[in-house]
Amino acid sequence: MRQGRRRTGATEERGDFPWWLLVAAALAGWFLWRIASDDVYRQVLATLSRGIWITIFVTLVAFGAACLMGLALAAASLSRWLVLRQVARFWTEIVRGVPILVLLLYVAFVLAPALVAAWNWGTGRLGLEPAQTRDFPLLWRAVMALTIGYSAFLAEVFRAGLMSVPKGQVEAAEALGLTGWQRFRHVVFPQAFRTILPPLGNDFVAMIKDSSLVSVLGVLDVTQLGKVTAAGNFRYFETYNVVALIYLTMTVTLSVLLRRLEVRLRR
Repeated sequence: MRQGRRRTGATEERGDFPWWLLVAAALAGWFLWRIASDDVYRQVLATLSRGIWITIFVTLVAFGAACLMGLALAAASLSRWLVLRQVARFWTEIVRGVPILVLLLYVAFVLAPALVAAWNWGTGRLGLEPAQTRDFPLLWRAVMALTIGYSAFLAEVFRAGLMSVPKGQVEAAEALGLTGWQRFRHVVFPQAFRTILPPLGNDFVAMIKDSSLVSVLGVLDVTQLGKVTAAGNFRYFETYNVVALIYLTMTVTLSVLLRRLEVRLRR
């Protein structure tokens, strides 16, 4: 019985052979062959490739900022101060209740003008020239919206990971004379990271897909360029095939790498 359990555990540790990845690779190979042999596909790919860097930039900047904000919210939610806990909970619950698309529009057309107005109010007292709302690029409004939206979800991920560390180890580190930052850096976070990594990776993949929502603001990412291209050549089938292929390539590649990292950390 124990031997069977060990075999099952070993199988789970190794993981099943990724037949799904072979099927996905075969489909990707077929699409690449179509792109190489079809002038329409080649033209569409050449046009959409300019938006890949915008998509990557938006994803990396927004996710990095959301991780920092989410970690700060998680620390506040576990603070001994009641005010910090309530502020963190308020932010998390309110932001998580708003759809990302609605939040994107709200930040772009409500919060951004309000920030510009506040800036002008402050600089007006100093005799400086006022800023214009159009001086706030739509790209950075989109990054701000994604950062705010994902910070609430990542706060819960970090909070759960930090709470998974046994209190005895924290108390032992405190008894050794380690400061709060040293306890967090050397004891708490390294152990919590294993718990945090899987949902953190899932949110990163979700961020890549949700970055397509910035197209509603006219940001020239892959999705927006796909809409413009399809509206110009009326080849919707070919255009959106390439759009889907680009997103699938990014998300599947990242998912495989994250899964490999999880297995290595588990060992």
